[in-house]
Amino acid sequence: MKPVAFFDIDGTLFRSSLLIEIVNGLIRERVFPADARTEFDNELRLWREREGKYTEYIQAVIEVFLRHIKGVHYGQLADVGRQVVDEQSNYVYRYTRDLIKELKSEGYFLVAISQSPKTILDEFCKRHGFDKVYGRIYEIGPQDCFTGEITDEHLIQNKANIVRRVFDHNSELSTKNSIGVGDTEGDIALLEMVDKPICFNPNRLLYDYATAQNWPVVVERKDVIYNL
Repeated sequence: MKPVAFFDIDGTLFRSSLLIEIVNGLIRERVFPADARTEFDNELRLWREREGKYTEYIQAVIEVFLRHIKGVHYGQLADVGRQVVDEQSNYVYRYTRDLIKELKSEGYFLVAISQSPKTILDEFCKRHGFDKVYGRIYEIGPQDCFTGEITDEHLIQNKANIVRRVFDHNSELSTKNSIGVGDTEGDIALLEMVDKPICFNPNRLLYDYATAQNWPVVVERKDVIYNL
């Protein structure tokens, strides 16, 4: 029986968001219109100035992606995704990078769960040794073009669903000593399902919840890792 470790990716391993980087790449390569950037510029500015929330910024990016991906050929997204991963696959946090290597050496089955497009996640996570990847799957219609719809959104929306699915479909995996690593309140459902939750660089909502639950909190700042 193998133990399992579940990792959020964006902001937890990757020091950005794969969705943000893919949207910027699609704009740069003119797959999306150049003015698509203006549709989330205000939210980005407010977040950078600490006047707005990151969740509002990322939601604006998601809406831009959904609005403009319709009619785009799968190959165009895949090509830009490979570019992004080639350029940024090593842009990761040291703590989670080293934890993944340690757990892999101990025989853990590594699962990645993210709201980013699975097409990009697969390529990124393969380079970091993950055994299974769950991300958003976008429906493909005629001529291999995206319809703008998300497939099985109910499954990926709640990460606890993924945890149950992993154990239900893999009898060789054990819940004992299971680990979960996340950075926002969206990861609480995941962290509640494992034996050893780790809150890494948490936002305020997750930090408050973690301290109330006595969960470990780890912060990486520059070249220092703090255990709070």
